[in-house]
Amino acid sequence: MKLVFVRHGDPDYVHDALTPKGKVEAEILSGRIAKMRVRDFYCSPLGRAQETAAYSLKKIGREAAMCDWLREFPGYIIDEQTGNRRIPWDLMPGDWTKKPRLYEKERWLEEPLMQTGDVKEVYARVCDGMDGLLARYGYVRDGGMYRTQGGNEDTLVFFCHLGVTFAIMSHLIGLSPVMLWQGFFVAPTSVTTLVTEERIPGEVFFRCTGLGDISHLYEAGEEASKSGFFEEMR
Repeated sequence: MKLVFVRHGDPDYVHDALTPKGKVEAEILSGRIAKMRVRDFYCSPLGRAQETAAYSLKKIGREAAMCDWLREFPGYIIDEQTGNRRIPWDLMPGDWTKKPRLYEKERWLEEPLMQTGDVKEVYARVCDGMDGLLARYGYVRDGGMYRTQGGNEDTLVFFCHLGVTFAIMSHLIGLSPVMLWQGFFVAPTSVTTLVTEERIPGEVFFRCTGLGDISHLYEAGEEASKSGFFEEMR
């Protein structure tokens, strides 16, 4: 099985929509998606993801199922300095690197900062959502891997967001999501691919074969958006 995660196009976060550039990106992306043999499409309920998906779905005459757990990771923590709510996947290196548990797959949720809000509950909901969907295709979670009585070559495409994609990846390949949230970036309309590997019959693990690929933008001569990536201070 192949899982393809597509980040939405360049966003207008205020209106939960695409910017004019994001619309250009989504149209370019649609040509790439149209060439894929896709069994099913899934989409976040948020506007920027739905608008991105619409370009591809209209081109091929398909529809996508909406999954609430695919919305941008909505968990929150309480800022240690201000006491205000903030997202848990955008931390400053001077803070999170001093918290060793955040590096660990089994302990990141034990870090007191991650216990100040609802991150544990939201992460569980996202993981359960993905596991429930995979079970429908014959892949059942068993500890840190999956089991199947008969694998398949289906391709599933998910139109969603950076934060939730990395949360799902952390669950599938067994990493602390903090390391993905803080150490990796996927640009708008980028394509991230995970493929099942079944070296022993019935025992399945996912491997990432492509992270944040934007070759479709390069081929079209369209510069990639840096939305969500913060360069060095000048």
